[in-house]
Amino acid sequence: MISTSESASETAPESAPESASETTRDTTRLTRFLDRVERVGNRLPHPFLLFWLLFCVVAVASAIMAAADVSALDPATGEPSAVRNALSVDAVRELMLGAEESFLTFGPLGTMLIIMFGLAVADRSGMLEALARHALGRVHPRYAVFTVCLAGALSKFLSYSAYVILIPLAALVFKAVGRSPMLGMIVGFLSINAAGDANPFIAPGDVVFARIATEAAQLVDPDTVVRATDNTYFTTVSALLLAIVLTLVTEKVLARREHELVPDSGATGPTTGPTAESGSEAVPEETELRALRRTGVVAAAFLGLLVVGMIPAGSPLRGPNGAILDSTLFNGIALALSLFFLVIGAVYAHGTGRLTNSSDLPRFMADGVRSIAPLLVLFFAVSQFLALFEWTSISTVVAVRGAEVLEGLNAPIFVVLMLLIAAIAVLNLLITSGTALWALLAPVIIPMTMLIGANPATVMAVYRIADSCTNSITPMSATFVLTVGYLQTYQKKAGIGTLVSFTLPAAVAMMAAWTALFAAWYALGLPLGPGAPVH
Repeated sequence: MISTSESASETAPESAPESASETTRDTTRLTRFLDRVERVGNRLPHPFLLFWLLFCVVAVASAIMAAADVSALDPATGEPSAVRNALSVDAVRELMLGAEESFLTFGPLGTMLIIMFGLAVADRSGMLEALARHALGRVHPRYAVFTVCLAGALSKFLSYSAYVILIPLAALVFKAVGRSPMLGMIVGFLSINAAGDANPFIAPGDVVFARIATEAAQLVDPDTVVRATDNTYFTTVSALLLAIVLTLVTEKVLARREHELVPDSGATGPTTGPTAESGSEAVPEETELRALRRTGVVAAAFLGLLVVGMIPAGSPLRGPNGAILDSTLFNGIALALSLFFLVIGAVYAHGTGRLTNSSDLPRFMADGVRSIAPLLVLFFAVSQFLALFEWTSISTVVAVRGAEVLEGLNAPIFVVLMLLIAAIAVLNLLITSGTALWALLAPVIIPMTMLIGANPATVMAVYRIADSCTNSITPMSATFVLTVGYLQTYQKKAGIGTLVSFTLPAAVAMMAAWTALFAAWYALGLPLGPGAPVH
């Protein structure tokens, strides 16, 4: 790369060196800024302590706000929602008695454990490493980035499972092509967040979003129906755009600091590959390829059985009344994926001689759980903070008051939509559950914008833009904390600042590009989905 630059400079016009120098200065300035972000962020307490500090801050704030009778009308119920004092005697009793339930019902916890049971078998057998090595060993690093980005764009069906599966796999992909596995984790995290709202497929979350939007729209027009497909055209194009933008940001900006993402000596990441007890000695390439081919056949058969199982209208894999999206399979995808990885991992291990008896499987599973033990500790702190934040109703008040400010602007619809993107993005830093925030905001912003001529499907598209990218830069997000924990399995000093300094440029770029795409879409009057005009 250096020699190419030198050669180019010799034949370029005289102004080229100045331009290159300016670009270098701008890049250096940006790098220094991101380094400062990382240093400041990493001076914050460990995420475990940070969430307990936030717990105390919210508890004190709730006492002050409750004493001032702060409240808001919850649009979801039509009832006033007042801030509750978390420092009262009854509150302390209730929160202490509910601590166990808050932890055990914390969304990512069960998903992560169930997925890890199967994923650990696939990893400890050596299958994931072999697959990444053979499939991507000769791929140029910049194509590896785009591959991970596309994988994230197709991960919408997996919900929380996507983070548990794709982030470690992204690390293996980057490692296989000679790049930092930590950067791979960060790119995987960013791509999954973008995929949450920009995806070519219809997932259960789309159905939930559409139902909430329909109920909100019918407050104004009882005949209005918002469908899960109403944003399909827009989200399909958005997925490709965000994958391209993330690839460019990774190569042009994040890669300049990749040298800072060096794993500690002896660090092996969240999973450690085949154990000595299972025969970690090298497997002949011919045996490895034969085992991979056999595993591929079994994987195809497993997926084929699931497809066949979904065909009968009365199948137990379907939902009530034969529903496909709102089905047992999709709602229980974590268990299905765990079984999938367990089966193919066992087949590969048997083919390579690493599975010698039935006791190996539970040992592989236990090893996988041990590797994520630090994350379980983090999740306890996060679950208690989020439970308190929800219990106090501060989240409801913040969301409703923000929507009320927008309602009083009386601005042109396009200006209102742009302001909604900015306001919701800020709110999303505090309330990171997309469905929860949409349930709070939709009954206010959809009727408000319908009264000035907006299509509810357009408002839903705007919400998707604001809901997605800021999840990558807020420690309030459980998946952000999960990713910090993953990074620390490679580098102990990695912290909140490390992740923010790498995700901030990508989040800003994706937000800007996605907003620009919507502005162009709106100006051209293109339909957002089948039968869903943008105006």
